[in-house]
Amino acid sequence: MVLGNPLTMVLPFYLRLTWIFLASIVTQLVFMTFLCIHHMFTCAVDDYFTSGSSINPSERTYPEEMIQSGISTIDVMNSIARGQKIPLFSAAGLPHNEIAAQICRQAGLVKRLEKSDNLLEDDGEDNFAIVFAAMGVNMETAQFFKRDFEENGSMERVTLFLNLANDPTIERIITPRIALTTAEYLAYECGKHVLVILTDMSSYADALREVSAAREEVPGRRGYPGYMYTDLATIYERAGRIEGRKGSITQIPILTMPNDDITHPTPDLTGYITEGQIYIDRQLHNRQIYPPINVLPSLSRLMKSAIGEGMTRRDHSDVSNQLYANYAIGKDVQAMKAVVGEEALSSEDLLYLEFLDKFERKFVAQGAYDTRNIFQSLDLAWTLLRIFPRELLHRIPAKTLEQYYGRDASN
Repeated sequence: MVLGNPLTMVLPFYLRLTWIFLASIVTQLVFMTFLCIHHMFTCAVDDYFTSGSSINPSERTYPEEMIQSGISTIDVMNSIARGQKIPLFSAAGLPHNEIAAQICRQAGLVKRLEKSDNLLEDDGEDNFAIVFAAMGVNMETAQFFKRDFEENGSMERVTLFLNLANDPTIERIITPRIALTTAEYLAYECGKHVLVILTDMSSYADALREVSAAREEVPGRRGYPGYMYTDLATIYERAGRIEGRKGSITQIPILTMPNDDITHPTPDLTGYITEGQIYIDRQLHNRQIYPPINVLPSLSRLMKSAIGEGMTRRDHSDVSNQLYANYAIGKDVQAMKAVVGEEALSSEDLLYLEFLDKFERKFVAQGAYDTRNIFQSLDLAWTLLRIFPRELLHRIPAKTLEQYYGRDASN
């Protein structure tokens, strides 16, 4: 048996190790170079954390311009500004899921395209996106959202997060934060105007209470943790616009009020943090009016900065004020009619009753697949206001009446 030189046997082995080592280094260098190039030409996702943080007040810019929902009662009387946070107050058995799906189908941007009073819907769909997060929903509701988005083409612009009722509780805590982190990426890095819909925030609050009880923390009102206001603020205050960035984040959190109780901690604290509310009414729902949005308790605190000449139409604010006034008077007349009877009412009172009925049946009522842009909704509002003679439209200036009162809606 002849043995070879040990050096000649070991040397090829070390050479192979050296080549493998060098090849791995080259591979890593190529991969890192690719990542650097990719980072230069795309958005830096790694800069965003799931937990996120509220926007620095000194970096905020005031929400302006309007996001169009396609629903008349929202667009005309509770207009939503880009960067606003406005909740949808609902309750068990009411069609808040259907309204949320309808907003996802119809929502878009509005901008002025010409100097005249004709405005057109912004067709730049690439500049608008929706982030939808459902928390604690059952399988039927999850399938409804997914199927509706897929069948109606909404999925092309919707980022969908679904947390089922049988999923771990901690996932319910994380879901809205992941959704908002995605929205921040789309808004502040990609320059999109993002609409974030969160449903159901009551399920989120219940999950927060469950985690707090497991940690044996001192409970607050109705068993919810004492820090729930702060926790909700960390979610809601991530909406807004940042100076120097093109995009915006608009929030519509949906919450169900237990036993229709608006004083429940979840809607109560939400109302303190957000900038208004849209109220879904059970009485309107029982009368088969969809969407059953009650405009009297509803409010958009930032509406004034989202409407008017240059953003929607110059008559928008005056029309909204007049609709509110006439609807409120109509409700009072309806209550008086129940006491004294219709025969005791004046001719002016009868006009308000006629307006009340047509307002609810033609303006508030709207098909689930009936899209109305802001201009169609304003023209419809003028059709209803023409029930009254000009002298009863006290909240509309004479110049605006001269321009719109006698105008045909088709013009």
